[in-house]
Amino acid sequence: MVRNVLLLTSVALLALASCVAPVSAPGISPLVTPAPAGNTPARQATEVLTVMTHDSFSASESVIAAFQAKCGCQVRFLKSGDAGLAVNKAILSKGNPLADAFYGVDNTFLSRALAGDIFEPYQSPALAGIVDDLKLDPSMRLMPVDFGYVALNYDKKYFADKGLPLPQNLRDLTRPAYRNLLVVENPATSSPGLSFLLTTISVFGEQGDYTYLDFWRDLRTNGVFVADGWEDAYYTRFSGASGKGDRPLVVSYATSPAAEVYFADPKPTESPTGNVLPPSQTFRQVEFAGVLKGAAHPELARQWVDFLLGETFQADIPLQMWVYPARAGIALPDVFTKFAQVPTGSATLAPEQIESGRERWLKAWTDVVLR
Repeated sequence: MVRNVLLLTSVALLALASCVAPVSAPGISPLVTPAPAGNTPARQATEVLTVMTHDSFSASESVIAAFQAKCGCQVRFLKSGDAGLAVNKAILSKGNPLADAFYGVDNTFLSRALAGDIFEPYQSPALAGIVDDLKLDPSMRLMPVDFGYVALNYDKKYFADKGLPLPQNLRDLTRPAYRNLLVVENPATSSPGLSFLLTTISVFGEQGDYTYLDFWRDLRTNGVFVADGWEDAYYTRFSGASGKGDRPLVVSYATSPAAEVYFADPKPTESPTGNVLPPSQTFRQVEFAGVLKGAAHPELARQWVDFLLGETFQADIPLQMWVYPARAGIALPDVFTKFAQVPTGSATLAPEQIESGRERWLKAWTDVVLR
């Protein structure tokens, strides 16, 4: 969810835009933005809550309708590109915000969003139910809504047919046995691509005998393929069940094997794909929501944040966006408990470290891998 070019004209275009057409999240069902049926208070209301999101936001129609009935308002979703581009658009419109609330700042852009001073402090009462280690903003401007893990997925049939053992750690990917088997996403244009780059920085570091750039040089020598985005990598280059390519290793999500089962018809008893989860070598993404400063409807925006952290929306998250709810005690669907995996430990970088190093790392990565 990274874009390096800020399109100034996008602000004017977004100001004129109505709700953006639904866009599917990776391997997931599209967002439905409902208008309540019948003569409900939401239909009669004149107030419209505008929520700015990244393009992968998704929620059940009944869940959004429940909020509209409760607030006596209508909800308009302003989809604004990937997370990085959406944050930049929100910063560019500071003082005259395009929306009332924002969903989709992740921990790779948390410091930038806070430094932009575009969110008002709001400590939602629902925050009491949120897992403590997801609360990364002590200023209470951004509330954690969900989290997930960027991980390596593998094609089970390929590895079984070849009798090839799975890589046990990231360094193994540079071995000749895995030559031309891996597809990754460009970190300058893809959220999982950026997360995987950050994973390598966490694992290998910038100093020492073997750095993250040494790892990427070795990956390039070993035939890594770099796709622009997740959809191309997963559906075109990857050889797993949903893919048509010839590469049996892909950077995706630890919940992707569960999604393969859920969307298959007929449903298999086992996922055709699996995860490679070396301890502390996967990246945990956390997504946040907040009330935009200068919102036309700040009270509705606060109600929306409360709703995002509440049980109804949190229970809807797994099968809509294929990530985990931030609220403790939410029962996960069976397909998650059977086919999704949570890694042992995760690669970690502080939001401030990510913000200070992001552009330098992207430039260095581009010089080593693409030139």
